Amino acid sequence: MERSRLLQCLSADYMRLREVAGAGLTAKVPTCLPWTVGDLVRHVGQVYLHKAELMRTGDWPTPWPPEDILSEPPIALLDRAYGALTHEFSRRHDADATPTFYTPDQTVKFWIRRMALETVIHRLDAEFAHKVIDPAPVADDLAADGVAEVLEIFVGYASDAWPEEFEKVIEQAKGHAVEVRMLASPPATSGDPASPATPAAATGPAPAPARSWLVRVTDGRASVTPLEGSPLDPPPAATVTASPVPLLRWLWARESTPTTDAHSPIEVKGDEEAIAELRSLLRAGTQ
Repeated sequence: MERSRLLQCLSADYMRLREVAGAGLTAKVPTCLPWTVGDLVRHVGQVYLHKAELMRTGDWPTPWPPEDILSEPPIALLDRAYGALTHEFSRRHDADATPTFYTPDQTVKFWIRRMALETVIHRLDAEFAHKVIDPAPVADDLAADGVAEVLEIFVGYASDAWPEEFEKVIEQAKGHAVEVRMLASPPATSGDPASPATPAAATGPAPAPARSWLVRVTDGRASVTPLEGSPLDPPPAATVTASPVPLLRWLWARESTPTTDAHSPIEVKGDEEAIAELRSLLRAGTQ
């Protein structure tokens, strides 16, 4: 995604998080227990400030978090932190060097993407906490970026970089292969009015192309392989198929509230044990 588009998504989801949090900070967050909404907002604010300080100094800030921000009201902290983060982004080009946890990409662009994705996931958490019936949509192009990130970085890369986090899962895994299939997103319809709850980021993106990945435990690590071309031979033990937004939510265990819809947005087929292995790898990489 282009820088401007990522920043648009970041802004829209930050504002939506702030809006939903304004309904109350004491509600429990079911997807991040035992956090309350106040804890969630404080976490996002601290993450923003951490990345702003990292870019400003060129080094990982320690100790963290500073004691003086622990008593700051959560929404005030979020606002101040968002301002600091976007200020640091505005002073830098995408390719400018800055430390990140992902060795292949030590650039400012990495953090722009990561913060946009951090924010949309936690915005969904706040909506879950307040039982929002009609949550704001997630942008298809951001979701497609997020699917690639969680599989390739939080599972594939992370299992090599921090093997201790995956040790128990990998010891128990039987090496089942699961193909994760992301369907192409439908073209955006220009001129459609957005509802008041719809972030601006949910309108106007280019459609995301279809992509697939093969995930399995092999040689003592989680292997995540992007796929192209012909069907797999032998076929995988299981498949997970969806368009970008429901797939991102499934991978992060932020599925939509169940409804009476006849057709689920997620198609899960094959060996249940294989799906359970994939879920375990995702938990190890994202919690």
